[in-house]
Amino acid sequence: MIEEKLFLKGIASFNKKQFYDAHEHWEEIWSEITIPDDLFFQGLIQMSVAYFHITNHNLKGAKSLFTKSINKLEQYTPFHRGLDIQLILLKIKKSLDILNKNSSTDNFIWDIVPILKIND
Repeated sequence: MIEEKLFLKGIASFNKKQFYDAHEHWEEIWSEITIPDDLFFQGLIQMSVAYFHITNHNLKGAKSLFTKSINKLEQYTPFHRGLDIQLILLKIKKSLDILNKNSSTDNFIWDIVPILKIND
């Protein structure tokens, strides 16, 4: 199924910190396939683009998209499509907290980016 393939490609890209590529895979699902959990994918896309914004020093964009992704992903706790949404949200909130305490993205701590793992 194309949807599952794109979902997994997005996860693989995200875990390699290829945030723009992850966003592209998930956006293809979100924009071209009718799915009941489209807000879940929109939340993943926003999270991924927020991390991408950090790489190109767009502090305001990163903070905005983290906030939007939190609002969407909270609707899918504790687990959705095998992902630990509560853990992902914890990492996103820590990321946002770091950005809120700094005037730039220069001191971002990349170790707190979530690792996306499918749990059976």
